[in-house]
Amino acid sequence: MNPIRCLVVDDEELARTLLENYISRMPTLSHVASCANAMDAMVILQDQPVDLMFLDIQMPELTGVEFLRTLPVKPVVVFTTAYAEYALEGYALDVTDYLLKPFGFERFVQAVNKAAAVLRGKSDTAAGAPGETAKPGKDYIMVKADHKLHRIKLDDILFIQGMREYVAFHTPNGRILSLNSLKSLEEALPAAQFIRIHKSYIAAVNRIEILEGNLVRIGKEKLPVGALYRDSVHERLS
Repeated sequence: MNPIRCLVVDDEELARTLLENYISRMPTLSHVASCANAMDAMVILQDQPVDLMFLDIQMPELTGVEFLRTLPVKPVVVFTTAYAEYALEGYALDVTDYLLKPFGFERFVQAVNKAAAVLRGKSDTAAGAPGETAKPGKDYIMVKADHKLHRIKLDDILFIQGMREYVAFHTPNGRILSLNSLKSLEEALPAAQFIRIHKSYIAAVNRIEILEGNLVRIGKEKLPVGALYRDSVHERLS
């Protein structure tokens, strides 16, 4: 795998310097540029390929969250923030991880490993390699897990749960853990059969037994319906 091309976006010079230092210590990473604000970062993203963006949240003009929402095509993103309360909002935007300032090199490496796993999943899908794919007309999905390739029938999937860099396929026979993202699965699975109900959940439409307020019930499981998905879920199930 080629070095991961990194962009650092942070209005604090010391924070940019720290991230640049950490990036230089990892041969799997390549530093593309550092920016002090979102507008400069936008120029870089339009001009150069970027795989991974370390993005601060509290910045002038546009916050990291606001900036991310403006991007039609996003690199893999790791938030860097001094405020833990922003973590949940980050995951709602499919951010791979967040680094709570101040963070050390070990925690940085953990975030990079998560990002690398997401990028590998995207690369496999683009290259047509065996992975989490549901081909048109097929009634199953091929899933890599435990160094094996599993065939899971779409009709057997109750729901899929996002667990940071992993996803769990819940079926009547148990669950299968695989390295992937809900976002890529949402694109791969047939929209007629599955619906995103939460930042952490995709549900099989015909398995949803009850919709009550901000919860759906599938068997014995009660799953939350996120605010971003509430209208589409209610419209789909009504």
